[in-house]
Amino acid sequence: MEAAAAALKPVINVAAICGSLRKASYNRGLLRAAMKLSTESIEGMKINYIDISPLPLINTDLEVDGTYPPVVEAFRQKILEADSILFASPEYNYSVATPLKNAIDWSSRPPNVWAGKPAAIISSGGGFGGGRAQYHLRQIGVFLDLHFINKPEFFLNAFQPPAKFDIEGNLIDADAEERIKKVLLALQAFTLLHKGKC
Repeated sequence: MEAAAAALKPVINVAAICGSLRKASYNRGLLRAAMKLSTESIEGMKINYIDISPLPLINTDLEVDGTYPPVVEAFRQKILEADSILFASPEYNYSVATPLKNAIDWSSRPPNVWAGKPAAIISSGGGFGGGRAQYHLRQIGVFLDLHFINKPEFFLNAFQPPAKFDIEGNLIDADAEERIKKVLLALQAFTLLHKGKC
């Protein structure tokens, strides 16, 4: 009976997007940790990493008869099919990174595939841990009709001792992992509420 109940538990599909293209990016490390947590300790959540590096710089000259380049169409479809979005947003010059803004802009072209999606943000960096970029991303989300969870927030100063990441950019801080888990649980609950399944 318990197995049957577990089988009926709705599974939400989360699209995970990292704003940094660097392989050892700390923000990408946060997403790897989130994916591991979702597999090992959060029932009913599947996180799929979506690579934004193949996307060309946005240029409406590439739009032909209402269609987009194949790589853009594929990216947009993945966003459309996701139940919710998990952004890992580095901070560049007090704002979101160019690759992330580019991905956002491509998917906001008609029809806007971000519209109505629940979302959460995690970030790592110096100082405020990417907080300014998060606030800019939330502002962008207003126009996109993204619905961000308000709490818990997750900012991580990557450079304040003790070390938070290993040399390959993997998260090694247990407290940070627990905080990411709380973000994921909040995103899961908000997504299910949004979908009318709880």
